[in-house]
Amino acid sequence: MSKKEISRRYIIFLIGLFINSFGVSFITKANLGTSPISSMPYVLSLKYVPTLGVFTIVFSCLLILLQILLLGKKFKLESLLQFPVSIVFGIFIDLCMEILGWLNPAAFATRGISLLVGCVILGFGVYTEVIADVVMLPGEAFVKAVTIRFKTEFGTTKVCFDASMTIIACILSLLFFKTLNGVGLGTVIAAILVGFIAKGFGKKLTAFTKLLLGTAPDKVQDNKETKKTEENPLVITIAREFGSGGREVGQKLANKLGIAYYDSDILELTSQEIKRSREYVESNDQKLTHSLLFDLYMQTNEYMEIQKDKQKSVFEAEAKVIKEIASKESCVIVGRLSNFILSDVPNSYHIFLHAKMDCKIEHVMNRDKLSAKEAAAKIKKVEKERKSHCLVSTGKMWGLSQYYDFSVDTGKFGLDKTVEILTDLLPQD
Repeated sequence: MSKKEISRRYIIFLIGLFINSFGVSFITKANLGTSPISSMPYVLSLKYVPTLGVFTIVFSCLLILLQILLLGKKFKLESLLQFPVSIVFGIFIDLCMEILGWLNPAAFATRGISLLVGCVILGFGVYTEVIADVVMLPGEAFVKAVTIRFKTEFGTTKVCFDASMTIIACILSLLFFKTLNGVGLGTVIAAILVGFIAKGFGKKLTAFTKLLLGTAPDKVQDNKETKKTEENPLVITIAREFGSGGREVGQKLANKLGIAYYDSDILELTSQEIKRSREYVESNDQKLTHSLLFDLYMQTNEYMEIQKDKQKSVFEAEAKVIKEIASKESCVIVGRLSNFILSDVPNSYHIFLHAKMDCKIEHVMNRDKLSAKEAAAKIKKVEKERKSHCLVSTGKMWGLSQYYDFSVDTGKFGLDKTVEILTDLLPQD
């Protein structure tokens, strides 16, 4: 992104941060219980001298330090921006609490109305922060760090995190006041409504989003570069179970046939297509997971909805790149759901490689220098991601024989023999 676009996004983010803090303050002033993420700081502020904003800063910094401990060298330097963001957020909260000093609803009905207004404000603040797409707040970033460290699903982990924050706040409240103070019906309502509201803003304000950002996010740009096109290119796609040696087979097959080979370099071509970094493409490529809690959370969390949109746009860009490659030269393409993307392309052949679990574990152990247990866990995780990514992106089941022309057990035949089998099966010039 250009410096101008980055500056624009940070301004939008700061505005969203203020709106967010105003929403949190409005919900808190309704006196029915604050939002889940603010529940612990709020209960502590009721017991001790520091304000809600100060406790929010302390709590956020603690979450950032925990991220550093969890991720170690994987913790990115740009994530340190969470520190100043947390400080600004805490200051904003105290400022908004002062601005709303007049708001002290007594009747249950007016408290309920105040709560709903606060949820709408907070929902709009979350929507604004998320579309800015520059800094993840410590609460969300901590959950992401946990998923990276322990290889858990974001949706499930986020639900557990929010629930645990509320439960701990309840315990603290009972210890301090012998009753629930600062946590209540409003906490539950905010947890349910804010995500729906933020998601609604994201869907209804598409034109406004484009106006704020100056363009449609992740818009696929036309590739004006031209390349000599073969008359009738041979295109071979290889889908594979993780650890079945698909990459090695693809490279050997391409070399034997004397044609081009494409795998992870499609990520680089995609990054050029959407004018984003390769890291951005990698982080949004085949990372969808699927579970009951994930589906439930997807319905109520704008962060997850935006993430899903990013992954969809990356897949669409990859599909465009793959179709252009297939139309211009003979090649072997590994992964990227290329068999679905190119299912109607003439002179294309789609291969699925698989192997028994013990063979895959041995392959991954040797290649990635992992223990048997670590290799097995990695295989299950990656294959789960591939299945979910395929289902969400194409609406079809990954690995079903009807979507492939050939299926070979690489564990039974070995990689070199598999290449020979495929060479014999494929048409020769």
